[in-house]
Amino acid sequence: MKRESLNHPILEQSFALIDAEVGEHNLSADEYAIARRIIHTTADFDYLNLLECSPNAIASGIKALQEGVPIVTDVTMVQQGIATLVSKTSQNPIIAAISQAPVAAPGKTRTETGLLKCWAEYPEAIYVIGNAPTALLALCDRIDHNAKIPALVIGVPVGFVAVVESKQALTKVNVPQILVKGRKGGSPVAAAIVNALLILAQQS
Repeated sequence: MKRESLNHPILEQSFALIDAEVGEHNLSADEYAIARRIIHTTADFDYLNLLECSPNAIASGIKALQEGVPIVTDVTMVQQGIATLVSKTSQNPIIAAISQAPVAAPGKTRTETGLLKCWAEYPEAIYVIGNAPTALLALCDRIDHNAKIPALVIGVPVGFVAVVESKQALTKVNVPQILVKGRKGGSPVAAAIVNALLILAQQS
């Protein structure tokens, strides 16, 4: 399947406008494909400098998508944001962590509770955190104390409470990771990153 059949003509036109405004940059082709999709989603060119990918993170994510590895999202908004392109390009199951926890465990959020349930079943999944820093902190703790690691962690929660701390925790664990530095991020950004990876996986 060619790229043209996956990207709407208006999206391609938007990408061309973004390319013209960005001009020269220091990102690799794959990193820029991700950054450009985020910029398209947010109209925020700061992401060109806020996106950070660990070595081989993109390659690991592409391989996992091609192999049908489950995608675990923290919230349903991320799940909904990637469902259409997943259905067109891959067979990856998508599980929203919050949907796995009708009630929060004591001292935890529902998203954190659901994510830990997902971890117990799918430790080597792709984990996509766009909303809940508590879930990202819990995931980092699990990774730090287990031999199995996710194929990729996308850590882009947004906001003020524990957001920067959760991203800093992610940088300290040995796992393929894509993150957005600072307070910016969110579910649309998380979905944009996965969708960019899905296109790259389809093209490779």
